[in-house]
Amino acid sequence: MKFGTLFLDLDGEALTPEESELLARDQVGGVILFGRNTQNAAQTAALVASIRAIREDLVIGVDQEGGRVQRLREGVTRLPPMAALGRLYVEDAERALSVSRELGYLMAAELRQLDVDISFAPVLDVDYGRNSVIGDRAFAQDVPAITVLAGAFVSGMAEAGMAATGKHFPGHGWADADTHVNDAVDERPFDQVWLEDLQPFRALVDAGLAGIMPAHVFYPACSDEPAGFSGFWLQEVLRQRLGFSGVIFSDDLSMKAAHAAGGYAERARKALEAGCDVLLPCNNREGALEVMAFLAEYKVAPVSALHGMRGRKVEWSAERLAQARLLAAELRSDPVA
Repeated sequence: MKFGTLFLDLDGEALTPEESELLARDQVGGVILFGRNTQNAAQTAALVASIRAIREDLVIGVDQEGGRVQRLREGVTRLPPMAALGRLYVEDAERALSVSRELGYLMAAELRQLDVDISFAPVLDVDYGRNSVIGDRAFAQDVPAITVLAGAFVSGMAEAGMAATGKHFPGHGWADADTHVNDAVDERPFDQVWLEDLQPFRALVDAGLAGIMPAHVFYPACSDEPAGFSGFWLQEVLRQRLGFSGVIFSDDLSMKAAHAAGGYAERARKALEAGCDVLLPCNNREGALEVMAFLAEYKVAPVSALHGMRGRKVEWSAERLAQARLLAAELRSDPVA
């Protein structure tokens, strides 16, 4: 299996001839799906099958967190935002943990039934009430609650055959900006980030978390580079201090907050040198091609750890899924959304 460094995105609901040719290249290790690619479950399954026909080994991922960030919506369960679990935790902690596990199972099982390998979830950020792009994507404001709720969600995912990817390391909740369109700065000292935002990451890494996605956030008191381009954050803190041995996915290299690193080839180089294993230059085919050309010259070694992100085939319980769907409907603020 090749397990290249680049995750490619697609233009539409079916592969184009150009995309079919690109997916066969050694530099590609996976595909990330967006809403434009996922009209409904049946069409998504057909698209995935067409990708597998070209490269069976590719890892296929999607952002299926729930709430605002759920790329596939038709033919699967509409999931509540994770903040709904945090609110339930305040009322009944034991039930909230059980529900979180079941929603993790539901999300993962529905995707695995379509042969999608991973959802880039869960969000481990703290909701400080400062960053609207995080907001109700976070489980809670309380760090211990985030830690246990996310741990339960990841356990449910694992039971359905899916590895988890925690994001956005080391924490995106404090910086008051959307890194898709603006630069984001978190001025806090390292000790504060370590004691607060990093707690969920520390706990889930200890529990065997398979993937992590860093934030395009600049922490000037800690490093001269945004986290996704910082050897301090990815090597010294994540690899060495936390002992993480899984896959580090770059956040989208097309985001505004990534532009400070330079052009696409330079962003790719800086991300790899900082410690990223997988590069995601999304929503810009020209940029993705620049990264692919760079990788062909850079001679990056295959990402063997990506093997651990491949979805597993398990026996999914129809009864358990039915009960989880009822729980999801109960927690959604808009039951028909």
